[in-house]
Amino acid sequence: MEFYLRSKDNAYPCVVTIDEDNGRYTIRKSDSSGEYFNSPKELVAWIMENWQSEDFLDRNEFESMLSEIKVYFPIIL
Repeated sequence: MEFYLRSKDNAYPCVVTIDEDNGRYTIRKSDSSGEYFNSPKELVAWIMENWQSEDFLDRNEFESMLSEIKVYFPIIL
């Protein structure tokens, strides 16, 4: 699954990729840098520590993403 989140501080969207078939767990941040993770749980933990809904133009996009990925980290969400 892949999510595109429009950030307030850049025209390019942040991208969250959880691809279990190929073992890809990545985030492209608003500054175009990225983060790579070994598991979806690590990715979700990073999101919870570093991003908030206020960081994005549409808070519902962020909240919707959290709802879909909560299967990976149900205790924190």
